Amino acid sequence: MNRETLLDFASRYTAAWCSQDPAQVASFYSITGSLTINGGQPYEGRAAIAEAARGFMQDFPDLSVRMDKLSTSDRQAVYHWTLVGTNTGPGGTGRTVRISGYEEWTIGSDGLIQRSLGHYDGADYERQLKGRGGD
Repeated sequence: MNRETLLDFASRYTAAWCSQDPAQVASFYSITGSLTINGGQPYEGRAAIAEAARGFMQDFPDLSVRMDKLSTSDRQAVYHWTLVGTNTGPGGTGRTVRISGYEEWTIGSDGLIQRSLGHYDGADYERQLKGRGGD
């Protein structure tokens, strides 16, 4: 996939995260694709990936994701993002969170994400949720 195509793909992926429709996010992954966040258990397959996205979307009904940068090479891409949202979902703290991170993508032969390794500062995220020096 060339850089322009990947940039368009990443822009549409960003819009999917802002859509409040978890199935839109999952549609960017291969049927057997996986998403791993901060080295945790991988979410494998579109249904599991949609559930991971649904969790963030429910926790942050005003979720906004911005693409900060996209680095590319052959079948690899690194998608840098910033998430902003207010934790007003079920059991929410009412705190606004602003966290940046990145996903390392392996693009499959179908032109979709085969594997995404996501990374963000989990400790900073938790501090912001609890209101200890993050906002």
